[in-house]
Formats: sequence, structure tokens, C-alpha cells
Amino acid sequence: MGNVNIKDLAHALGLSTSTVSRAFRGNSDINPKTKERILAQAKEMNYLPNHYASNLRDQRSHTIAVIVPELANNFFSQAINGIEKIAQKNGYHILIYRTGDDFEKEVSFINALHNGRAEGIIMSVSGESQNHSYLKTLKAKGIKLVFFDRVYDDIPASKVITNDYESSFLATKHLIEAGCKRLAYLVINKKLSIGKMRMQGYLDALKESSIPFDEELIINCSNEAEENHKILRKVFTNLKPDGVFASVERLAIASYYTCQHLGLSIPDDMKIIGFSSLEIAPLLNPSLTTVTQPAYEMGIKAATLLFDSLKSPEPAHDFETLVLESKIIQRKSTS
Repeated sequence: MGNVNIKDLAHALGLSTSTVSRAFRGNSDINPKTKERILAQAKEMNYLPNHYASNLRDQRSHTIAVIVPELANNFFSQAINGIEKIAQKNGYHILIYRTGDDFEKEVSFINALHNGRAEGIIMSVSGESQNHSYLKTLKAKGIKLVFFDRVYDDIPASKVITNDYESSFLATKHLIEAGCKRLAYLVINKKLSIGKMRMQGYLDALKESSIPFDEELIINCSNEAEENHKILRKVFTNLKPDGVFASVERLAIASYYTCQHLGLSIPDDMKIIGFSSLEIAPLLNPSLTTVTQPAYEMGIKAATLLFDSLKSPEPAHDFETLVLESKIIQRKSTS
């Protein structure tokens, strides 16, 4: 069934729209059995009441939603700080939703936001499916969308990303120049836009340096810390890489724990570089060499694009893709 409004629901029930509206507002002057019937029919028709636009047609929630895979990752916390700064400047609040890289959660959050709770969405995706039709309904609801960092290329929207391919290429070259011959590439989701770009940078750097590609050294990891430790203990023991490129922050930290558990010395036995915005990276022992994304600036840019779109009276047809540069910060883990 397509988009259902309150008139459709009232017609199906044979009731007035004002009666239906009172049921959702929790008014005490409505018969409990009538209210129960209304709510049951609403569920059957997949109707979501627009609480924020129920009083005035042009009422705004002055709220935007931010959907991210995780909050513990310092990259996302910095990006959210940037988003919040621009939101406050425009007199808006932000709602934060954490998917935990769970695609079903991502879909449920988007569907819940159809009720007008937020005027716009800034999103870093989970990437677990090829079917993104649930996002296409946002346009019909007048809800603006901007992606950052992790994006869906098939959804028309403005995007703020970094130069993932180039950064990965240079990070891999850095390990090679430090003397590494067996480079393990740690990844959680190769299907993601950033996963594809980062792995291609790794592969092309090996090829340019005439280092044979070993598929066994592409290590599929998980979102669970203990599971990653099990995977890496096996990899480090059996495959014996001399260098590790962690494509996401948590895998660099997992590599440190595993090396400590196995008694491997960093950087003597194993050199490690990883994508990370960790402020404590210089304080690790040894300090971690990082590919550091401009997370705060990405948040600023993504929010600016969203508010420019919200202020425009016309629907967006031309979308922008902003590419910001990451930096390789060399420290002792690759020296």
C-alpha cells in the first residue's frame, strides 16, 4: 500500500478525521473501543500519524535526525559534534540513532521518521542490502537526506566523503616502504562504498610494488570484539603477516590486543596502520600510525548541505558530492 494519510484511514473506518485524530492524541472523550479499532486499522494500513504537523500545515519540528553505525567510534562522535554546531546555529535540535551496523534497524529508523519528527536526515549507512527502496519514500514525505562517509551510490542525495582510495593506497605503500612483505588487510564489510574503495587502494599499491596478492591475507572481521580477537589470533599465528592495514578503527585496536596476547612486538614483529580518529592514538604503546579523516569538518559540511536544502523552496535536483582529504600521521607502530 502506498502513502496513507489520515483521510484514507478515516474513510476506511467510516469515521471523521477529527475522531481519528483524537485517538492518536490520546483524548479522553473518545470511546476506548473506538480508539482500539482505529489503532488496529492504522497498524493494518501501515499508517503513521504526523504528530509534528497535526496542528498547523506549515509547522516544523526544527529537528534533524543523525543515523550512524556506532557512537563509540571517535570518528562518528567528532562528526556529530560538527553536525550539532550547524544545527544549533540554525535553531534546530538533533536526534541520534545508532544502527549498530544492523540493516533492519536502519530501515525501522527511516520508517519511524516518516511521521514528521525530523525535517531532514544525515546518515552514514549500514550497507547490508542492495534494496534501498525504503529511502526513496523520504522524497514523497518532503524529508531531505544527506549521506556522509558511508553512502549508497544508487540513492540520489548529496554526499560528504573522503579520498578513501588514495588514502588506502598511500597507507599500503607506507607499510611496504617500512619493509613489510606480507600485508594483512582487515575489513568488516567489503560491500560498503568505503570498503570497496579502501580495498582497491590496498590491491593497487601491492601491484605497483610487485608484491603478489594473497587472498588469504584479506581478513573478514566482525562487529564483535571477542570474535575479532579469535579471528586475529588465528591469522597472526598461522599466516604470519608482518604488516596490518586496519580499514576501520576497532580493527586496529583489536590488532594491538592480539599482538599483546601472542607476545608479538609492534613494530618489530608486526607493523600496524589503520583508519582512526582516536585522540589517544599518540598515547598508545607504541603510538599508532593512522589515516585520520577530517571527521568534524565532514559533520560541518554535511549539516551545511542539509540546511541549504531545507531553506530552498524548490526540490533538489542537483546533488553535490564533497570529497575531503584524509591525512596519514606516522607514529611508532610503523617505524
